[in-house]
Amino acid sequence: MAQTSGSDLTLAQARDEAERLTEQIVGARDAYYGRDAEIVDDATYDGWMRRLEELEARYPELQGQDSPTLVVGAAESSMFAPVEHAERMLSLDNVFSPEELAEWCAKTQASAGRAVQWLLELKIDGLAISLRYEHGVLVSAATRGDGRVGEDVTVNAVQVAGIPTRLAGSGHPALVEVRGEVYIPVAAFDELNALQAAMRERVVAEMRGRGVDEERADRSAARRFPAFANPRNAASGGLRQQLDKKTGMELEAGRARLDSLRLYVHGIGAWPDPPVDSQSEVYGLLASWGLPTSPYFRTTHDIDGVLDYVAHYGEHRHDVEHEIDGVVVKVDELALHDELGATSRAPRWAIAYKYPPEQVNTKLLDIVVSVGRTGRATPFAVMEPALVAGSVVRQATLHNQEVVKAKGVLIGDTVVLRKAGDVIPEVLGPVVELRDGTERAFVMPTNCPSCGAVLAPSKEGDIDLRCPNTRSCPAQVRGRVEHIGSRGALDIEALGEVTAAALTQPSVPETPPLVTEAGLFELTLDELVPIEVIVRDGETGEEKIDEKTGEPVRRAPFRRNPSAAEKKEGLTGPQPSAQAVTLLAELEKAKTKDLWRFLVALSIRHVGPVAARALAQWFGSLEAIRAASRDELAAVDGVGGIIADSLLEWFEVDWHREIVDRWQAAGARLEIPGHPGPGAAVAAGGVLDGVTVVATGSLEGYTREGAQEAILAAGGKAASSVSKKTDFVAAGPGAGSKLGKAEELGIRIIDAAQFKILVEQGPAALHALDPDAG
Repeated sequence: MAQTSGSDLTLAQARDEAERLTEQIVGARDAYYGRDAEIVDDATYDGWMRRLEELEARYPELQGQDSPTLVVGAAESSMFAPVEHAERMLSLDNVFSPEELAEWCAKTQASAGRAVQWLLELKIDGLAISLRYEHGVLVSAATRGDGRVGEDVTVNAVQVAGIPTRLAGSGHPALVEVRGEVYIPVAAFDELNALQAAMRERVVAEMRGRGVDEERADRSAARRFPAFANPRNAASGGLRQQLDKKTGMELEAGRARLDSLRLYVHGIGAWPDPPVDSQSEVYGLLASWGLPTSPYFRTTHDIDGVLDYVAHYGEHRHDVEHEIDGVVVKVDELALHDELGATSRAPRWAIAYKYPPEQVNTKLLDIVVSVGRTGRATPFAVMEPALVAGSVVRQATLHNQEVVKAKGVLIGDTVVLRKAGDVIPEVLGPVVELRDGTERAFVMPTNCPSCGAVLAPSKEGDIDLRCPNTRSCPAQVRGRVEHIGSRGALDIEALGEVTAAALTQPSVPETPPLVTEAGLFELTLDELVPIEVIVRDGETGEEKIDEKTGEPVRRAPFRRNPSAAEKKEGLTGPQPSAQAVTLLAELEKAKTKDLWRFLVALSIRHVGPVAARALAQWFGSLEAIRAASRDELAAVDGVGGIIADSLLEWFEVDWHREIVDRWQAAGARLEIPGHPGPGAAVAAGGVLDGVTVVATGSLEGYTREGAQEAILAAGGKAASSVSKKTDFVAAGPGAGSKLGKAEELGIRIIDAAQFKILVEQGPAALHALDPDAG
């Protein structure tokens, strides 16, 4: 039901909605702060809060003293002794768009009545903590609690890296409260979840050894060592755990969790007379005392600088070692903090800008297994549609059966779904608190869901299971045909996922036009016209059923009924559709595509665009590649022994050779016209002739293969590793060790915008922009 605006509601309707929202918000807060459980995602929670604020603004009488809009955090639990903060530990108000943020900055500056310097810092997705020092000695460490009283977690805090029990230097105040955020770095979080998975395996093995059935053992292991859904919950639980009550494996895991914690301090609470005038100077003083301050904070005098900082980390949030969900903007001058004051829950001199959510909760409806072009059987999560990172997500890969176990998810769970920017969506783990007992474990099938062959690892030690029926498994053939039409291969726009499925897995005829890809360039209109496919629901993938007949709805993509004019000319039977004519026309054009594209289209393991270009330029024809020895293949720059072996193995298979023979017989040009022969490579030319470039990380505007394509198309060498021979390293978010190697060797590092200039205009244009860069 559509939500009614506050102004359209009666007081009674508004009261009912406010009470419902209050109950939801309080429940979510109690779980979040009291039990380290995230039963609702941030975006939904923020939406509830904004709606409640809207209702209370319209009807002020609805805002009681205990309204969630006036309260900070949640009351402390009975697990820990209470600690009263010397000064209230407030929360922050939020804004969600650059326009809202600019408006807040302008209003705050107007209220200040003078120029404002802004302090900008990343909003760490962790657990707020208050450290009380008296004469430089740590007296207590407490959680936020309800803002006035928190929980005493000192016994654990003193073991956190970065929390000193005695401050460095001298001249410490009689009392100071230092505020900070305890977090777990992303890399440590991954290691922690790996440990949890290992613990679950140990529990299952022990229980199975005692005769306990597998399902019961799995459930017990998941309760004792659940997969952590996100670093924030893992950090909160790590700081608030009671290690003295743990033994055995629980104690081992608990200590590992505590060891993973880190701290950044970001402010002060009680401090009677600070000897500095600004928040940024406070950070300098805290750092001199041995407290860890974030290296990411900045100061600026103008609102444009604020917005630039927000935009920068919106693009580079994954370059930071910890999770962030926004940016905190503060007035830097301490005197203005007192002048501007605070509401009952938040200061007026600071605001939190929240980035669009990359993590939401949704329902795991099922786990289905899909077989791809390489035969790998991959479990996929099928979920209730969820809007995350700007797009609707319904499915996410779970990789293999071991990953499903490691994540601890059950079919029917509410799960945490993450999609970081344009990255493939990922199920992080279950919200265990919301289980009601109806959930069930996933069981990996033993047979291929497409052809029925027995699934097995391709070699000893492999985790992935594969369908061995590589020649004629319909799912594998469909995947290979779709790959042939992809941009990285023959780039046939009419040959996408839907067309590939129609050609290889139709409902009619019983024998599909393509049993393997060998017949692709032999297709005729007579073969296409009879094809019918079953129509499936776009969201669920289920077959659509005709209400009248009860039969599945079918569609004939390659045929149409004759027009009136055609009927007058005597045409009465079904005619080829425009889609059929277009497909055959594009297949005909594809016969003259570059040789390297055909090499990629053959789905030879390890042969991607880079190796395919090198092979094509060196040998000049598929026939010459087929006749080459291992040493001759491996000697080609960019190929090597692994790809050489893969090529030889591929050509040993008779039905692989049949593909090449039939494509060539159908008119496919599997050679470079005018090529002088093996060993006489054709000069690439182009603006990057003789230039070696390594592309690493996520470069805006380019896929991983697209970046390599751009380098090769410009005549350059797309290297996979950084060496002294490398001329440029194009690095984006997630660049990893290659970036460090480039810095170590003094190689010029460029971003996505500079990379575009390099591949389009060459090194000279790049040097002209920045002559001092080298």
